[in-house]
Amino acid sequence: MTIYFSEGSSTHSLGMDDFLRGLQVSIDAYCKARGVQAPSKVLAIPPDHTRMDSQAGPITRAAHQLLGDRLTDVMPALGTHEAMKEPELQKMFGDLPRDLIRVHRFKSDVDTLGMVDEAFVEQATEGIYKKPWPAQVNRIISQGGHDLILSIGQVVPHEVIGMANYTKNIFVGTGGSEGIDDSHYLSALFGCERIMGRCDNPLRRILNRGAEMFLTPYPILYVLTVVESTDHAGPVVRGLFIGDDHSVFFRAGELSAKVNCFRLDRAPNKIVVWMDPNKYKKTWVGNKAIYRTRMAVADQGTIVVVAPGVHRFGEHDEGDALIREHGYRTTEEILERTRTNESLGKNLSIAAHLIHGSPENRFHVEYCPGGLSKEEIEGVCYGYGDWRAAMERYRIEGLTDGWHRTADGEEYYFVRNPGLGLWMHRGHRHAFDDQSPATVQS
Repeated sequence: MTIYFSEGSSTHSLGMDDFLRGLQVSIDAYCKARGVQAPSKVLAIPPDHTRMDSQAGPITRAAHQLLGDRLTDVMPALGTHEAMKEPELQKMFGDLPRDLIRVHRFKSDVDTLGMVDEAFVEQATEGIYKKPWPAQVNRIISQGGHDLILSIGQVVPHEVIGMANYTKNIFVGTGGSEGIDDSHYLSALFGCERIMGRCDNPLRRILNRGAEMFLTPYPILYVLTVVESTDHAGPVVRGLFIGDDHSVFFRAGELSAKVNCFRLDRAPNKIVVWMDPNKYKKTWVGNKAIYRTRMAVADQGTIVVVAPGVHRFGEHDEGDALIREHGYRTTEEILERTRTNESLGKNLSIAAHLIHGSPENRFHVEYCPGGLSKEEIEGVCYGYGDWRAAMERYRIEGLTDGWHRTADGEEYYFVRNPGLGLWMHRGHRHAFDDQSPATVQS
Protein backbone atom coordinates (compact mmCIF):
# COMPACT_ATOMS: atom_id res chain seq x y z
CA MET A 1 0.00 0.00 0.00
CA THR A 2 1.34 3.39 -0.94
CA ILE A 3 0.90 6.89 -2.34
CA TYR A 4 0.50 6.71 -6.11
CA PHE A 5 0.25 10.44 -6.86
CA SER A 6 1.39 13.38 -4.77
CA GLU A 7 1.51 16.92 -6.07
CA GLY A 8 1.02 20.14 -4.19
CA SER A 9 2.35 23.06 -2.19
CA SER A 10 1.08 26.34 -0.83
CA THR A 11 1.67 27.90 -4.27
CA HIS A 12 0.29 25.18 -6.57
CA SER A 13 -2.89 25.76 -8.57
CA LEU A 14 -4.26 22.50 -9.94
CA GLY A 15 -7.09 21.94 -12.41
CA MET A 16 -8.81 19.42 -14.65
CA ASP A 17 -5.66 18.41 -16.54
CA ASP A 18 -4.01 17.58 -13.23
CA PHE A 19 -7.07 15.63 -12.05
CA LEU A 20 -7.04 13.55 -15.24
CA ARG A 21 -3.31 12.94 -15.00
CA GLY A 22 -3.41 12.07 -11.32
CA LEU A 23 -6.28 9.63 -11.75
CA GLN A 24 -4.72 7.93 -14.78
CA VAL A 25 -1.31 7.52 -13.14
CA SER A 26 -2.82 6.28 -9.90
CA ILE A 27 -5.29 3.81 -11.39
CA ASP A 28 -2.59 2.32 -13.60
CA ALA A 29 -0.11 2.05 -10.69
CA TYR A 30 -2.75 0.70 -8.33
CA CYS A 31 -3.78 -2.05 -10.74
CA LYS A 32 -0.15 -2.92 -11.47
CA ALA A 33 0.64 -3.15 -7.75
CA ARG A 34 -2.25 -5.53 -7.27
CA GLY A 35 -1.45 -7.56 -10.35
CA VAL A 36 -4.88 -6.97 -11.90
CA GLN A 37 -6.19 -5.76 -15.22
CA ALA A 38 -7.78 -2.36 -15.76
CA PRO A 39 -10.94 -2.02 -13.67
CA SER A 40 -14.24 -2.85 -15.31
CA LYS A 41 -16.71 -1.86 -12.58
CA VAL A 42 -15.88 1.33 -10.68
CA LEU A 43 -17.71 3.12 -7.88
CA ALA A 44 -17.00 6.79 -7.11
CA ILE A 45 -17.84 8.21 -3.67
CA PRO A 46 -17.59 12.02 -3.71
CA PRO A 47 -19.07 14.30 -1.01
CA ASP A 48 -22.32 16.17 -1.57
CA HIS A 49 -22.82 19.79 -2.61
CA THR A 50 -22.11 21.14 0.89
CA ARG A 51 -18.46 20.22 0.15
CA MET A 52 -18.49 21.71 -3.33
CA ASP A 53 -15.20 23.54 -2.77
CA SER A 54 -13.45 20.16 -2.58
CA GLN A 55 -13.53 20.00 -6.40
CA ALA A 56 -14.86 16.47 -6.04
CA GLY A 57 -17.42 17.31 -8.72
CA PRO A 58 -14.82 17.99 -11.44
CA ILE A 59 -12.75 15.03 -10.23
CA THR A 60 -15.78 12.74 -10.56
CA ARG A 61 -16.32 14.07 -14.08
CA ALA A 62 -12.65 13.43 -14.80
CA ALA A 63 -13.09 9.82 -13.66
CA HIS A 64 -16.05 9.48 -15.99
CA GLN A 65 -14.04 10.95 -18.85
CA LEU A 66 -11.25 8.43 -18.26
CA LEU A 67 -13.35 5.37 -17.50
CA GLY A 68 -16.48 5.87 -19.59
CA ASP A 69 -19.06 3.17 -18.95
CA ARG A 70 -16.67 1.41 -16.59
CA LEU A 71 -17.72 4.02 -14.03
CA THR A 72 -20.97 2.29 -13.11
CA ASP A 73 -21.99 4.04 -9.88
CA VAL A 74 -21.56 7.44 -8.23
CA MET A 75 -22.82 7.65 -4.66
CA PRO A 76 -22.45 11.00 -2.86
CA ALA A 77 -21.30 10.46 0.74
CA LEU A 78 -24.35 12.06 2.31
CA GLY A 79 -23.92 10.79 5.85
CA THR A 80 -27.14 12.01 7.44
CA HIS A 81 -27.70 14.78 4.87
CA GLU A 82 -30.69 14.91 2.56
CA ALA A 83 -30.33 13.50 -0.95
CA MET A 84 -29.11 16.02 -3.51
CA LYS A 85 -31.74 17.67 -5.67
CA GLU A 86 -31.29 18.33 -9.38
CA PRO A 87 -30.07 21.95 -9.04
CA GLU A 88 -27.47 20.74 -6.54
CA LEU A 89 -26.45 17.84 -8.76
CA GLN A 90 -26.09 20.23 -11.69
CA LYS A 91 -23.93 22.67 -9.74
CA MET A 92 -21.76 19.90 -8.30
CA PHE A 93 -21.46 17.43 -11.19
CA GLY A 94 -22.51 19.31 -14.32
CA ASP A 95 -23.30 16.96 -17.21
CA LEU A 96 -22.40 13.73 -15.40
CA PRO A 97 -25.12 11.22 -16.43
CA ARG A 98 -27.78 11.17 -13.73
CA ASP A 99 -28.38 7.43 -14.14
CA LEU A 100 -25.05 6.91 -12.37
CA ILE A 101 -26.21 8.63 -9.16
CA ARG A 102 -27.02 6.43 -6.16
CA VAL A 103 -28.53 7.73 -2.89
CA HIS A 104 -27.09 6.73 0.48
CA ARG A 105 -29.78 5.98 3.08
CA PHE A 106 -28.07 5.90 6.45
CA LYS A 107 -30.95 4.26 8.28
CA SER A 108 -31.48 1.29 5.98
CA ASP A 109 -28.81 0.65 3.33
CA VAL A 110 -25.84 -0.32 5.51
CA ASP A 111 -23.89 -3.37 6.63
CA THR A 112 -21.96 -3.57 9.89
CA LEU A 113 -18.57 -5.00 8.95
CA GLY A 114 -17.47 -5.48 12.56
CA MET A 115 -16.64 -3.68 15.79
CA VAL A 116 -13.59 -1.74 16.89
CA ASP A 117 -13.19 -3.21 20.36
CA GLU A 118 -14.03 -1.34 23.54
CA ALA A 119 -10.46 -1.43 24.85
CA PHE A 120 -9.14 0.36 21.75
CA VAL A 121 -11.91 2.99 21.90
CA GLU A 122 -11.30 3.60 25.60
CA GLN A 123 -7.57 4.03 25.05
CA ALA A 124 -8.05 6.29 22.02
CA THR A 125 -10.47 8.57 23.88
CA GLU A 126 -8.35 8.69 27.05
CA GLY A 127 -11.10 6.88 28.93
CA ILE A 128 -13.85 9.30 27.96
CA TYR A 129 -15.77 6.73 25.89
CA LYS A 130 -16.03 3.06 26.86
CA LYS A 131 -17.97 1.30 24.16
CA PRO A 132 -17.12 -0.66 20.99
CA TRP A 133 -17.55 1.28 17.77
CA PRO A 134 -19.46 -0.23 14.80
CA ALA A 135 -17.74 0.01 11.41
CA GLN A 136 -20.66 0.48 9.01
CA VAL A 137 -20.73 1.10 5.27
CA ASN A 138 -23.32 1.32 2.53
CA ARG A 139 -24.06 -2.05 0.94
CA ILE A 140 -22.91 -0.74 -2.42
CA ILE A 141 -19.39 -1.00 -0.95
CA SER A 142 -19.76 -4.32 0.86
CA GLN A 143 -21.94 -6.08 -1.71
CA GLY A 144 -21.49 -4.12 -4.95
CA GLY A 145 -18.75 -6.25 -6.46
CA HIS A 146 -16.69 -3.28 -7.72
CA ASP A 147 -13.07 -3.86 -8.69
CA LEU A 148 -12.18 -0.23 -7.88
CA ILE A 149 -13.70 2.29 -5.46
CA LEU A 150 -12.64 5.94 -5.73
CA SER A 151 -13.19 7.74 -2.42
CA ILE A 152 -12.97 11.42 -3.35
CA GLY A 153 -12.84 14.41 -1.05
CA GLN A 154 -11.05 17.26 0.66
CA VAL A 155 -8.73 17.27 3.66
CA VAL A 156 -9.58 20.39 5.67
CA PRO A 157 -10.04 21.21 9.37
CA HIS A 158 -13.18 19.60 10.76
CA GLU A 159 -15.03 19.77 14.06
CA VAL A 160 -15.73 16.02 14.40
CA ILE A 161 -12.66 14.37 12.89
CA GLY A 162 -9.94 17.02 13.22
CA MET A 163 -9.12 16.92 9.52
CA ALA A 164 -11.91 15.85 7.17
CA ASN A 165 -12.12 12.98 4.73
CA TYR A 166 -10.11 9.78 4.14
CA THR A 167 -11.72 6.99 6.22
CA LYS A 168 -14.44 9.40 7.40
CA ASN A 169 -15.74 9.57 3.83
CA ILE A 170 -16.43 5.82 4.03
CA PHE A 171 -17.44 5.20 7.64
CA VAL A 172 -19.44 8.40 8.17
CA GLY A 173 -20.25 9.51 4.63
CA THR A 174 -21.66 6.07 3.77
CA GLY A 175 -22.16 4.84 7.34
CA GLY A 176 -25.21 3.97 9.41
CA SER A 177 -27.06 5.62 12.27
CA GLU A 178 -25.22 3.81 15.03
CA GLY A 179 -21.71 4.42 13.72
CA ILE A 180 -22.43 8.06 12.87
CA ASP A 181 -24.07 8.75 16.24
CA ASP A 182 -21.28 7.18 18.27
CA SER A 183 -18.51 8.80 16.23
CA HIS A 184 -19.92 12.29 16.58
CA TYR A 185 -20.79 11.91 20.25
CA LEU A 186 -17.46 10.51 21.42
CA SER A 187 -15.68 13.26 19.53
CA ALA A 188 -17.91 15.94 21.07
CA LEU A 189 -17.22 14.54 24.54
CA PHE A 190 -13.49 14.74 23.88
CA GLY A 191 -13.92 18.36 22.73
CA CYS A 192 -13.94 19.85 19.25
CA GLU A 193 -11.40 22.50 20.25
CA ARG A 194 -8.94 19.75 21.20
CA ILE A 195 -9.12 18.08 17.79
CA MET A 196 -9.86 20.63 15.05
CA GLY A 197 -6.98 20.89 12.60
CA ARG A 198 -5.22 17.79 13.93
CA CYS A 199 -4.81 14.63 11.88
CA ASP A 200 -4.16 12.57 15.00
CA ASN A 201 -7.10 12.49 17.41
CA PRO A 202 -9.35 9.88 19.07
CA LEU A 203 -11.97 9.48 16.34
CA ARG A 204 -9.38 9.39 13.56
CA ARG A 205 -7.53 6.61 15.38
CA ILE A 206 -10.77 4.66 15.74
CA LEU A 207 -11.81 5.07 12.09
CA ASN A 208 -8.33 4.23 10.84
CA ARG A 209 -8.31 1.15 13.07
CA GLY A 210 -11.66 0.19 11.56
CA ALA A 211 -10.17 0.55 8.10
CA GLU A 212 -7.24 -1.70 9.01
CA MET A 213 -9.59 -4.32 10.40
CA PHE A 214 -12.45 -4.27 7.91
CA LEU A 215 -11.76 -2.31 4.68
CA THR A 216 -8.72 -4.19 3.37
CA PRO A 217 -10.86 -6.59 1.27
CA TYR A 218 -12.29 -3.65 -0.69
CA PRO A 219 -10.30 -1.97 -3.51
CA ILE A 220 -10.49 1.60 -2.20
CA LEU A 221 -8.29 4.31 -3.68
CA TYR A 222 -8.44 7.63 -1.80
CA VAL A 223 -8.39 10.78 -3.95
CA LEU A 224 -7.73 13.73 -1.64
CA THR A 225 -7.57 17.43 -2.39
CA VAL A 226 -6.33 20.38 -0.37
CA VAL A 227 -8.10 23.63 -1.26
CA GLU A 228 -7.31 27.18 -0.16
CA SER A 229 -9.78 30.05 -0.18
CA THR A 230 -8.22 33.09 -1.86
CA ASP A 231 -9.53 36.64 -2.18
CA HIS A 232 -8.62 37.00 -5.84
CA ALA A 233 -9.40 33.59 -7.32
CA GLY A 234 -11.82 31.93 -4.92
CA PRO A 235 -11.08 28.32 -3.94
CA VAL A 236 -7.75 27.12 -5.40
CA VAL A 237 -6.66 23.47 -5.37
CA ARG A 238 -3.22 23.47 -3.75
CA GLY A 239 -2.72 19.74 -3.65
CA LEU A 240 -3.88 16.39 -5.02
CA PHE A 241 -2.88 13.20 -3.22
CA ILE A 242 -3.96 9.70 -4.26
CA GLY A 243 -3.18 6.49 -2.41
CA ASP A 244 -4.56 3.57 -0.45
CA ASP A 245 -3.20 3.87 3.09
CA HIS A 246 -2.86 6.26 6.03
CA SER A 247 0.21 7.98 4.60
CA VAL A 248 -1.76 9.66 1.81
CA PHE A 249 -4.05 11.27 4.39
CA PHE A 250 -1.18 12.54 6.55
CA ARG A 251 0.57 13.92 3.45
CA ALA A 252 -2.56 15.90 2.53
CA GLY A 253 -3.03 16.93 6.16
CA GLU A 254 0.42 18.51 6.33
CA LEU A 255 -0.44 20.79 3.43
CA SER A 256 -3.90 21.59 4.79
CA ALA A 257 -2.33 22.69 8.08
CA LYS A 258 -0.30 25.25 6.09
CA VAL A 259 -3.06 26.68 3.89
CA ASN A 260 -6.23 26.18 5.96
CA CYS A 261 -5.18 26.99 9.55
CA PHE A 262 -4.99 30.68 10.44
CA ARG A 263 -3.45 31.99 13.67
CA LEU A 264 -4.43 35.53 14.69
CA ASP A 265 -2.13 37.55 16.94
CA ARG A 266 -5.15 38.83 18.90
CA ALA A 267 -8.70 37.75 19.50
CA PRO A 268 -11.42 39.71 17.65
CA ASN A 269 -14.30 41.01 19.76
CA LYS A 270 -16.47 40.48 16.70
CA ILE A 271 -16.14 37.97 13.87
CA VAL A 272 -18.47 38.26 10.89
CA VAL A 273 -18.92 35.09 8.82
CA TRP A 274 -20.61 34.90 5.41
CA MET A 275 -22.48 31.67 4.61
CA ASP A 276 -22.99 31.07 0.88
CA PRO A 277 -26.75 30.43 0.41
CA ASN A 278 -26.04 27.92 -2.34
CA LYS A 279 -24.34 25.62 0.19
CA TYR A 280 -25.72 26.48 3.61
CA LYS A 281 -29.45 26.01 4.08
CA LYS A 282 -29.61 24.61 7.64
CA THR A 283 -27.77 25.32 10.86
CA TRP A 284 -26.78 21.63 10.76
CA VAL A 285 -24.10 22.59 8.22
CA GLY A 286 -24.21 26.38 8.57
CA ASN A 287 -22.82 26.18 12.08
CA LYS A 288 -19.38 25.71 10.54
CA ALA A 289 -19.38 29.49 10.96
CA ILE A 290 -19.20 28.86 14.71
CA TYR A 291 -17.06 25.71 14.82
CA ARG A 292 -14.26 27.09 12.70
CA THR A 293 -14.00 30.51 14.40
CA ARG A 294 -14.75 29.69 18.04
CA MET A 295 -11.04 29.43 18.92
CA ALA A 296 -10.46 32.93 17.53
CA VAL A 297 -13.25 35.01 19.09
CA ALA A 298 -12.52 36.90 22.31
CA ASP A 299 -14.16 36.03 25.60
CA GLN A 300 -17.64 37.64 25.59
CA GLY A 301 -17.10 38.52 21.95
CA THR A 302 -19.65 37.86 19.19
CA ILE A 303 -19.73 35.67 16.10
CA VAL A 304 -22.15 37.15 13.55
CA VAL A 305 -23.40 34.45 11.17
CA VAL A 306 -24.79 36.02 7.97
CA ALA A 307 -26.74 33.16 6.42
CA PRO A 308 -29.48 34.23 3.98
CA GLY A 309 -29.95 30.64 2.76
CA VAL A 310 -30.63 29.11 6.19
CA HIS A 311 -34.29 28.23 6.64
CA ARG A 312 -34.16 25.20 8.91
CA PHE A 313 -32.18 23.71 11.79
CA GLY A 314 -31.89 19.95 11.13
CA GLU A 315 -31.45 17.86 8.01
CA HIS A 316 -34.53 15.78 8.81
CA ASP A 317 -37.78 16.37 10.68
CA GLU A 318 -36.77 14.45 13.80
CA GLY A 319 -33.42 16.21 14.10
CA ASP A 320 -34.98 19.59 13.39
CA ALA A 321 -37.52 19.03 16.19
CA LEU A 322 -34.82 17.97 18.66
CA ILE A 323 -32.68 21.04 17.91
CA ARG A 324 -35.73 23.25 18.43
CA GLU A 325 -36.57 21.48 21.68
CA HIS A 326 -33.12 21.54 23.29
CA GLY A 327 -31.17 24.37 21.67
CA TYR A 328 -27.46 25.10 21.62
CA ARG A 329 -27.01 25.00 25.39
CA THR A 330 -23.83 24.35 27.35
CA THR A 331 -22.16 20.96 27.17
CA GLU A 332 -23.22 20.09 30.74
CA GLU A 333 -26.84 20.94 30.00
CA ILE A 334 -26.84 18.84 26.81
CA LEU A 335 -25.20 15.89 28.58
CA GLU A 336 -27.86 16.01 31.28
CA ARG A 337 -30.65 16.20 28.69
CA THR A 338 -29.06 13.31 26.81
CA ARG A 339 -29.29 11.23 29.99
CA THR A 340 -32.86 12.23 30.83
CA ASN A 341 -34.52 12.71 27.43
CA GLU A 342 -35.12 9.45 25.58
CA SER A 343 -35.36 10.99 22.11
CA LEU A 344 -32.13 12.95 22.45
CA GLY A 345 -30.41 9.93 24.03
CA LYS A 346 -31.28 7.92 20.92
CA ASN A 347 -29.95 10.61 18.57
CA LEU A 348 -26.43 11.19 19.79
CA SER A 349 -25.29 12.92 16.61
CA ILE A 350 -27.89 15.62 17.36
CA ALA A 351 -26.54 15.94 20.91
CA ALA A 352 -23.02 16.24 19.49
CA HIS A 353 -24.17 18.92 17.05
CA LEU A 354 -25.70 20.94 19.89
CA ILE A 355 -22.46 20.72 21.88
CA HIS A 356 -20.35 21.75 18.89
CA GLY A 357 -22.55 24.79 18.29
CA SER A 358 -22.75 25.92 21.92
CA PRO A 359 -21.12 29.23 22.86
CA GLU A 360 -20.61 27.66 26.32
CA ASN A 361 -21.40 31.06 27.92
CA ARG A 362 -17.93 32.21 26.74
CA PHE A 363 -19.00 34.13 23.63
CA HIS A 364 -22.19 35.17 21.86
CA VAL A 365 -23.73 34.15 18.54
CA GLU A 366 -25.83 36.51 16.44
CA TYR A 367 -27.52 34.44 13.74
CA CYS A 368 -28.84 36.26 10.66
CA PRO A 369 -30.86 33.67 8.68
CA GLY A 370 -33.01 34.17 5.61
CA GLY A 371 -35.81 31.80 6.57
CA LEU A 372 -36.02 31.52 10.37
CA SER A 373 -37.77 34.01 12.64
CA LYS A 374 -36.42 35.90 15.63
CA GLU A 375 -38.47 33.66 17.91
CA GLU A 376 -37.09 30.50 16.31
CA ILE A 377 -33.47 31.64 16.59
CA GLU A 378 -33.84 32.83 20.17
CA GLY A 379 -35.61 29.55 20.95
CA VAL A 380 -32.36 27.65 20.29
CA CYS A 381 -30.36 30.03 22.54
CA TYR A 382 -28.80 32.25 19.87
CA GLY A 383 -29.26 35.97 19.35
CA TYR A 384 -31.09 37.09 16.20
CA GLY A 385 -29.97 39.52 13.53
CA ASP A 386 -31.38 40.70 10.21
CA TRP A 387 -29.20 39.42 7.36
CA ARG A 388 -29.89 42.41 5.11
CA ALA A 389 -28.90 44.84 7.83
CA ALA A 390 -25.77 42.79 8.49
CA MET A 391 -24.87 42.82 4.79
CA GLU A 392 -25.10 46.61 4.80
CA ARG A 393 -23.39 47.24 8.14
CA TYR A 394 -20.40 45.02 7.44
CA ARG A 395 -20.22 45.82 3.70
CA ILE A 396 -19.98 42.11 2.90
CA GLU A 397 -20.33 42.38 -0.86
CA GLY A 398 -16.81 41.99 -2.27
CA LEU A 399 -15.18 42.13 1.18
CA THR A 400 -11.85 40.34 1.66
CA ASP A 401 -10.95 38.15 4.62
CA GLY A 402 -9.32 39.91 7.56
CA TRP A 403 -9.66 42.99 9.77
CA HIS A 404 -12.13 45.76 8.85
CA ARG A 405 -14.14 48.58 10.41
CA THR A 406 -17.76 49.61 10.01
CA ALA A 407 -18.69 53.14 8.99
CA ASP A 408 -19.06 54.09 12.66
CA GLY A 409 -15.67 52.62 13.58
CA GLU A 410 -16.47 49.19 15.02
CA GLU A 411 -13.64 46.74 14.34
CA TYR A 412 -14.41 43.20 13.14
CA TYR A 413 -12.71 40.24 11.51
CA PHE A 414 -14.35 38.88 8.34
CA VAL A 415 -14.41 35.28 7.11
CA ARG A 416 -15.96 34.59 3.72
CA ASN A 417 -15.66 30.81 3.50
CA PRO A 418 -15.51 29.10 6.93
CA GLY A 419 -15.73 25.65 5.35
CA LEU A 420 -12.18 26.08 4.03
CA GLY A 421 -10.40 26.92 7.23
CA LEU A 422 -9.86 27.08 10.96
CA TRP A 423 -9.24 30.38 12.73
CA MET A 424 -7.71 30.73 16.20
CA HIS A 425 -5.81 33.30 18.20
CA ARG A 426 -2.46 32.37 19.62
CA GLY A 427 -3.55 32.87 23.22
CA HIS A 428 -6.40 30.35 23.05
CA ARG A 429 -5.85 27.45 25.41
CA HIS A 430 -6.14 24.89 22.61
CA ALA A 431 -4.46 26.87 19.83
CA PHE A 432 -1.56 25.19 18.07
CA ASP A 433 2.03 26.16 18.48
CA ASP A 434 4.08 26.86 15.35
CA GLN A 435 4.54 23.16 14.66
CA SER A 436 2.15 21.83 12.05
CA PRO A 437 -0.75 20.11 13.84
CA ALA A 438 -0.99 17.60 11.04
CA THR A 439 2.44 16.08 11.51
CA VAL A 440 1.75 14.24 14.78
CA GLN A 441 0.73 10.64 14.22
CA SER A 442 -0.19 7.79 16.54
